[in-house]
Amino acid sequence: MIETFLNPEIIAAIWPIVLAGLWNTVLLSLIVVPLGLLGGLMLALLATIHHPLVRWPLMAWVDFFRAFPPLVLLVLLFAGLPFAGLELGGFACVAIAFFLNTGAYYGEIFRAGIDSVPSGQIEAGRSTGLSRLQAMTYIVLPQAVRNVLPDLLSNTLEVVKLTSLGSVVAVPELLFQARQAQSVTYSPTPIVLAAIVYFLLLWPLVRLLSRLENRALAGRR
Repeated sequence: MIETFLNPEIIAAIWPIVLAGLWNTVLLSLIVVPLGLLGGLMLALLATIHHPLVRWPLMAWVDFFRAFPPLVLLVLLFAGLPFAGLELGGFACVAIAFFLNTGAYYGEIFRAGIDSVPSGQIEAGRSTGLSRLQAMTYIVLPQAVRNVLPDLLSNTLEVVKLTSLGSVVAVPELLFQARQAQSVTYSPTPIVLAAIVYFLLLWPLVRLLSRLENRALAGRR
């Protein structure tokens, strides 16, 4: 079993390739997670505007990109845009697809956090001379983020795992590099090694998420 799935000689030979893929996975995560958070925050702030001309298009935007499969969106951008004369690289397509898809999910999380803060908080801030935007920035958003922090971390965990979709458009992230190594070695060892690296990369975030969820449950009792 060890010779087949964790062959030491193969691991030693492919480790530089896998390490390069890991670096690209981390880099991709550092790009798509902030983009998703920024897009979600923008959507959540727009959701505080209750005018129908803002509310209904915003709801349609969020529902569409939450329902649209991220893999299909990624392939559409990568393979479809060249027919319109716009050819983007794999990294750019992944960044845009994740900005649209994960931004919608982050937006709903931020919106729930904002709704969890009593509306009187803004009025209280306005009474001290703050503008509505300042009251939202300095008073409401810090409380909103604290209230939904476990959900934000959970979604971030899913986003990092979804970076493996970049292999579909030849982004040299961890899974893509492992599959390339597998095609050369004719062994499952590269894929198993990639799975172990993914686990070691994400397990600390999983443990942190569990602690936050347990603390949140304890606070409600």
